Amino acid sequence: MKRIILSCLFIVFHFVALSQCAMCTKTAASLDDKSAKGLNTGIIYLAFMPLTLIIFIGVKWWKSNKDSI
Repeated sequence: MKRIILSCLFIVFHFVALSQCAMCTKTAASLDDKSAKGLNTGIIYLAFMPLTLIIFIGVKWWKSNKDSI
């Protein structure tokens, strides 16, 4: 179970924190600190629901396959 949780956290961290498009990176670099933090918070806010759904579906799928084996 710990391995699944760590895998999910790694995936979330990878998509949210490390995957910024080039335009967002250049925009954030040209902004002051407060605006850049707001932009990053907005990106995380918008990515939260799809990532939560993906994790939820993955856990349900994993549990259903685990029970059938």
